[in-house]
Amino acid sequence: MLVYALIALNVLTLVTGQVLFKLGLNRIGALTLHNLLAVFLSPYILVGLMLYVIGTLVWFAILSRIQLSIAYPLQSLAYVLGLIASVTILHEKVTPLNWIGTVVVLAGVVLISAQARL
Repeated sequence: MLVYALIALNVLTLVTGQVLFKLGLNRIGALTLHNLLAVFLSPYILVGLMLYVIGTLVWFAILSRIQLSIAYPLQSLAYVLGLIASVTILHEKVTPLNWIGTVVVLAGVVLISAQARL
């Protein structure tokens, strides 16, 4: 059960980091050489980077406990949460094909976690 909790924490840190990256870039605009410093000094970007560091440390804990061939596919839950966050937080439009793909990813996660018996 600890491994599942670690995977959930890893996924949450990665998705939250990505959402913060997007929010920061939405405020600053497209990344260019002229605004590179402003991008990296953005509070959104800085917090997102910190979350990525935390997510990487959690990932190390995960990899020390289970096989990469199990952990990596389970981490694909980030795709699912990323899609949900893009709709609910960023108010992006998502196509039906994106939703179908998300269901396929979820089915894969269910199959892998059932087979892994963590």
